[in-house]
Amino acid sequence: MKELYAHSANSEGQKHRLDEHLKEVASLAKKLADKFGAGNLAYLAGLWHDLGKINPRFQDYLEICNRDQQPGKVPHAIWGAALAYNITSRIGGGNRWEEISLIIAGHHSGIDQPGSLSQRMEQRIQQETGFLQSIAKYLHQLPSPPSFKISESTRTERELFIRMVFSALVDADYLNTEKHFNNNQYELRQYQLRLEDLLERFYDSQTKLMKDVDAKLNVNRVRKDVYEFCDKVAVEKPGIYRLTVPTGGGKTRSSLAFALKHAIKWEMDRVVVAIPYTSIIDQTAREYRKILGNDAVLEHHSQVNVPADESQDLQHVFLKLASENWSAPLVVTTTVQLFESIFSNQPGKARKLHNLAKSVILIDEVQALPPELLTPTLDVLKELAVRYGVSVVLCTATQPEYETVANSIWNDVLVTDIVPKEVYARHFKELQRIKYCYLPPITWHDLAATIRVLKCQQVLVVLNTRKDALALLSEMGEDDSIFHLSTLLCGSHRKIILHRVRKRLKKGLPVKLISTQIIEAGVDIDFPAVYRAIGPLDRIVQAAGRCNREGKRPKKESKVFIFESAEGGVPRGPYKTGLEKTKLLFLNHNPEELHDTELHKKYFSLLFDPRSGVNTDRKNIQNDRELLDYPSVAMKYKMIEQDTSPVIIPCKAAETRLKEWQRNPSRRTWQRLQPLVVNVYNREISKMLKDKELETITEGLYLARGQYDKLKGLIPAIYDPSDLIAM
Repeated sequence: MKELYAHSANSEGQKHRLDEHLKEVASLAKKLADKFGAGNLAYLAGLWHDLGKINPRFQDYLEICNRDQQPGKVPHAIWGAALAYNITSRIGGGNRWEEISLIIAGHHSGIDQPGSLSQRMEQRIQQETGFLQSIAKYLHQLPSPPSFKISESTRTERELFIRMVFSALVDADYLNTEKHFNNNQYELRQYQLRLEDLLERFYDSQTKLMKDVDAKLNVNRVRKDVYEFCDKVAVEKPGIYRLTVPTGGGKTRSSLAFALKHAIKWEMDRVVVAIPYTSIIDQTAREYRKILGNDAVLEHHSQVNVPADESQDLQHVFLKLASENWSAPLVVTTTVQLFESIFSNQPGKARKLHNLAKSVILIDEVQALPPELLTPTLDVLKELAVRYGVSVVLCTATQPEYETVANSIWNDVLVTDIVPKEVYARHFKELQRIKYCYLPPITWHDLAATIRVLKCQQVLVVLNTRKDALALLSEMGEDDSIFHLSTLLCGSHRKIILHRVRKRLKKGLPVKLISTQIIEAGVDIDFPAVYRAIGPLDRIVQAAGRCNREGKRPKKESKVFIFESAEGGVPRGPYKTGLEKTKLLFLNHNPEELHDTELHKKYFSLLFDPRSGVNTDRKNIQNDRELLDYPSVAMKYKMIEQDTSPVIIPCKAAETRLKEWQRNPSRRTWQRLQPLVVNVYNREISKMLKDKELETITEGLYLARGQYDKLKGLIPAIYDPSDLIAM
């Protein structure tokens, strides 16, 4: 048999031999999957994943690619899957062909569901009856695959297991391909820092910090208390942990201390920090870099969508290779990236999953997890903890006790409180720094007038939707002290605005910030007065954390006004349910009781009450998972109801960075472009394309041609639903 190749020639004219690619991918996939006991299965998948490339038509296809021509596609992934489908019982898998065939067939196009795949394989085998025999002959040139055994498991356990092995195969394939085409980018993934190095840097920073703080201040006593509990409990066994800390109690630093020490103690590979809002990610990553150094943090937000198919077009290949695999020791990402990757069937998103095994997953502002997706979300976290050596840390000031929720998937799960309940209840009492007030319904006009006549000219207003924020802005008139913050603005612009606002607050200058919910969870900012449109109870408490954050003002002078808007809208679904439950509680409870953690528990009990609360598996995802219907699960599990796509704002810097990315699509060039992007819902994308307000760069990435307002942002996006969670 003549020399066969896996890929076209690289920039140095070197071709990639097929047998070398198969053996190298198999060995790497085994290494990646050994962490969760699936190394032999992953080795087999790697050894067989590209067997279809022995097809003479595929070899001709590569030759055409080498001549920089555009050939027709020659699908290859299905053939290794078909071989496994035919002979699974003889290689150790019993009759469970899905564990191998779904993985191999989907390594370019995504994991299919078994019924559809088996039909396609049967059809292909009948159409090309002799090709499997050709593959069988080629197998003599490859090592014999090791035996493997697939353990019995529940259906959702099996579904996640297949995902994890799929991830190991995809990452091994991408890495080996990247090594061939772009060795420099491949080398950049080889992180030199260890978790031990990061912990040593942390302790140095902590020692310096403790020398400078005023130990007499209440807030510093609480921060010291929280840190000491985190340091003490970090040596406990891997599992699920809860860290409940009042706003300003040092949660960011102390949770990092716990995660690093815990990971080292139990020989884990990395710490993954998931945060709901990109505005907090920037702040958290900046804080981590301040503590650990600029080289310590991999920051990963949204990424451009890459079409999942078997194309060998170099631009397409480079886009795939630029996707992130989270191999760094410390990763900061969004909850959208974390969970939508876990439930995705697409290779570009799923390639990172195997790196969650033997890690600490720290979920910040955990109350922001979508309630209607809670059952599949908690189920997968439980499985990661039980079977993949993961420790999960749930962090927030408004802590849901998931194991006590009726019909919860966590009813039998032990959740350890890092700070004991009686201690964090005391912390909340000690850090009461604001007074809550309740206002009757008010119009935008009257609210604007009220804000304008405030003696204190520094005020934050938090609203339920972006449309409401723009409506209030229009009533405020023109004033240099007025600022706006929402995801209508790109990340770079939001960073500039927060910097200006903090500077004005520090100097005592007038500042009126009109914002959506992106300001309220974890953003380090301190106003003397906050107005919060009534919403879910946890959102109100989080917004209150932006008032008198450092406790330097008397409580009576620091007020949080909860108001009902006579004109504003409310996002549908769980957000509206949470708002209604909050109104119900306020019938019998004084707003000042928002300081009491017992009221928080009562709220979450009402929210998750199966008789009248949110359906925590509203889309019936668990049933689809049991059926191994991966496309359906991926379609249904969306942390924002409608998919968004990145739109690059119209400015000179953005267009320069776009050209850099187009010349060299890589992690680095995408990360440089990302702060100049606004995520827009796809239904609005269609409208903007029709109105010629967008230019299509590639599938799933656009350049805005309309106006970008320095105060309001990308105006056409105002028709979108409220941005509850940012990409």
